[in-house]
Amino acid sequence: MSINICRDNHDPFYRYKMPPIQAKVEGRGNGIKTAVLNVSDIARALNRSVTYIVKYFGFELGAQTSIMIDADRYLVNGVHEPAKLQDVLDGFINKFVLCGSCKNPETEIAITKDNDLARDCKACGKRTPMDLRHKLSSFILKNPPESIDGNKKKKKAATASANVRGGGVSISDIAQGKSQSSNVDADEDDDELARQINAAASTLEKIEVKDDEWAVDMSEEAIRQRAKELQVSADVISDDMTKLEEFGEWILKSNSEGTKQLPSDVDIFKKAADMDLLKDSKVACVLAQSMFDENIVEEIPQHAPFLTKVFVSQDYEKEFLGGLERFLGLQHKKLIPTLPKILVQLYNNDIISEEEIIKFGTKCSKKYVPKDVSKKVRKAAKPFITWLQTAESDEEDEDEEDEE
Repeated sequence: MSINICRDNHDPFYRYKMPPIQAKVEGRGNGIKTAVLNVSDIARALNRSVTYIVKYFGFELGAQTSIMIDADRYLVNGVHEPAKLQDVLDGFINKFVLCGSCKNPETEIAITKDNDLARDCKACGKRTPMDLRHKLSSFILKNPPESIDGNKKKKKAATASANVRGGGVSISDIAQGKSQSSNVDADEDDDELARQINAAASTLEKIEVKDDEWAVDMSEEAIRQRAKELQVSADVISDDMTKLEEFGEWILKSNSEGTKQLPSDVDIFKKAADMDLLKDSKVACVLAQSMFDENIVEEIPQHAPFLTKVFVSQDYEKEFLGGLERFLGLQHKKLIPTLPKILVQLYNNDIISEEEIIKFGTKCSKKYVPKDVSKKVRKAAKPFITWLQTAESDEEDEDEEDEE
């Protein structure tokens, strides 16, 4: 089991994870202590010294600490429940781990020329200051990261190495900004409409995308907004959301094993039915993010009968387009110029209605991705939206001529 490093973030696809604190009370009377059993694993996930974390516990709880690195044993005097230690750890993460700008945990501690402390963010590139008034800041200045714990070179965080740059496919990869190239050739499209849309979409290939523009907005306001719009509790993820994440993990796990083939549509439908997810429109959002790869244009018609069976209302269509927005904007950014082709397939196969496609392409939203990402994705839909609106106008003119 793992939990989000930023526990204020209730996004089920948040990729930065750590193990929850495990603690055990030892001794009795005046000698009673709490042993933090897995603080080393937590330190690796946070890319921070275990000494800093244990010292922070001592400062915040007003208790003496014992640090035995060679024995991997860490004690805090007194009785402290795991839930309490977890809350204290949240304070450490907010003050000494999360970037003060983008709230991303991919940071390192930097000591400036003025002997100040800053969090150097590898995601957005900004340096944000730490609170020098905290006792731990003074301890860090006296014991810089290069010398602490006997390590001259810091190890990469387990989260960064396993989830961000790892090789296996996991549900966390859904939210990951991996770039995939598109090999779709417009000449292979048999449909005249598709060729027209592809020609219009080709002008989007030259759009320059800067890496720093794709950092996920992890500000408190953005987190609260996403949680509110996805109707996630402010305290815990709902049972339905946990089941949706499990469902997505099942699809991706099946897709990453053996023959690298996706489960059949029948198996996916049965799995969703067994988990009682078919009545939840958010299942469409999960499907959009887990059923396709860089060949999505060719894959959509293959799954059309299944998708039309599952999508029983417009809410499912909206959620699917939201999942598609995440799929393109956060996972396959280089596929964004192919969005018109994707919409052609969704439209021609009666998966998504014209009404929902036009709404999607003409209005940005920060429900599924940061607003700047939404703008980039939905802007790519413009050629197809223009065609839809033009075709509708032509049909109206023809009807008027017939009446005359």
